[in-house]
Amino acid sequence: MSRSPYLFSTHDLPRRPGEMREYFVPIEVHDVMGFDILAIATDEPIDIELKLESVSDGVLATANVRSLATGECTRCLDPVEIDIDENFVELYEYSEDPRIVRKREKKMSERAKAKKLEEEELDEEDEIRQMDGEDIDLEGPIRDAIILNLPINPLCTPDCPGLCPECGEKWRDLPDDHAHQVTDIRWAGLEGLELPESE
Repeated sequence: MSRSPYLFSTHDLPRRPGEMREYFVPIEVHDVMGFDILAIATDEPIDIELKLESVSDGVLATANVRSLATGECTRCLDPVEIDIDENFVELYEYSEDPRIVRKREKKMSERAKAKKLEEEELDEEDEIRQMDGEDIDLEGPIRDAIILNLPINPLCTPDCPGLCPECGEKWRDLPDDHAHQVTDIRWAGLEGLELPESE
């Protein structure tokens, strides 16, 4: 199984609080990120300027994410390109040795176990992330930073007039007096019918 491109090893970051390292992390190939109408393509690089800092509970990741999203204007369907330049800050808690966790759980009373379960549920709501050994998974924070800030209705220009609903041509390419004769559909069947001449 291939390693996820979003996994980053913190091996060379000392575990002493206050230690800090900076990295440039290019993600060259990844799944499409975004929506059907606007997304970062699989072969569009996602560049990350990453700063990792050791804190008492784990590793604090501060990052700037840059890329290019492509899609189409929701009014005129022209191609659209949007520069991505977003930031995130995420705390990754150290993972605990499972042997220590099991030993501690054996000593816990039922009341303490119930309290621990409640705390875990709160942790899930706050989306506290844990390290996997020395690895941190950047996918969640990157997706949140990008997708939550993508426009739902991308436009080629803020004042794009869109398309004529009758002929489908772009309003910007049509003359100012462009119009279509509106026919009442109730009388459409009589179009072209010639009345007999009166004697």
